[in-house]
Amino acid sequence: MSSFRLTPLAASLPATVPFVGPEAQERARGEAFRARLGANESVFGPSPAAIEAMARADHWKYGDPENHDLRAALAAHHGIPPECIVVGEGIDGLLGYIVRLFVGPGVAVVTSDGAYPTFNYHVAGYGGALHKVAYRDDMEDTAALFAKSAEVSAKLVYLANPDNPMGLYHPGKRIVADMAALPEQTLLVLDEAYVECAPDDAAVPLPADDPRLIRMRTFSKAYGLAGARVGYAIGHPDLIRAFDKVRNHFGMNRAAQAGALAALADQDWLRDVQARIAKARDRIAEIARANRLTALPSATNFVAIDCGRDGAFARRVLDGLVARGIFVRMPFVDPQNRCIRISCAPPGDLDAFADALPGALADAGGD
Repeated sequence: MSSFRLTPLAASLPATVPFVGPEAQERARGEAFRARLGANESVFGPSPAAIEAMARADHWKYGDPENHDLRAALAAHHGIPPECIVVGEGIDGLLGYIVRLFVGPGVAVVTSDGAYPTFNYHVAGYGGALHKVAYRDDMEDTAALFAKSAEVSAKLVYLANPDNPMGLYHPGKRIVADMAALPEQTLLVLDEAYVECAPDDAAVPLPADDPRLIRMRTFSKAYGLAGARVGYAIGHPDLIRAFDKVRNHFGMNRAAQAGALAALADQDWLRDVQARIAKARDRIAEIARANRLTALPSATNFVAIDCGRDGAFARRVLDGLVARGIFVRMPFVDPQNRCIRISCAPPGDLDAFADALPGALADAGGD
């Protein structure tokens, strides 16, 4: 047996992938899914202008390590200085960098129990001490998160708004009010991956350079570029400059940069996708009602459906859907795991879900 000289921390960690991808499930099934409704990608796809720009990118060249043009375009879009923006390999990559900048062995970090697990994965990878706070009424409890941060002297506290996996949101003004209790030594990592899918009041009304938080956004959701892995963070210039200490400077490939630039320029496409997301949310809620289930209100590009029982029942429903060729996911932690989560999609995909759900419920032991 080979013995590799891993660090003690790396040796102590389990080898894990936070999400089992649909591709792995398709390989196990031996066939493709009829509908891919579990990863919260934009099944509506990206702007045709983005597709063309990516195809025409000079792939033989490295991407600009400063992401100059994309940062400038994002700065103009948001009306903020480019010095307040860093671009990275999706929010997942940026979470890894912010954790690397702040977290070492034993450093306290706070999150919600059942919130986006990739953040926890990064914290574990740097030896941080993760403290979890329960959801309240299917929402992340901002007051409890900030109180726990004070209790444990946390360096970072993670909050997704709108929330993944439940889809609800706090108005930005409420988050700002609760931030009065945010400890001075704690940085709020605000994951706004779904903000383009949400009502306007979801965004926090704070200046880009507010030193109390860093906002993370992505082209993976409403812009439809999940496979390109393009995310960006907005924060104080001193914090943004710190990313140059640790980031992969050639991490953004040239095609991804070109695609994101074109997608950002095509706001008409974004508005069209936003309208289709809203229509799909209504359709998913109708399908839930037709099966005597309850859809939670959603400010994202997915809808959580309350299956009305416990997590074991919801898991059986999910398994029944997968067996019928419908890829979906569900929350990990009780009581949120009583739900399954359905991505917004075109009518044909939602028709396939509507066709499969009654049988999955029957197999699960539903009434």
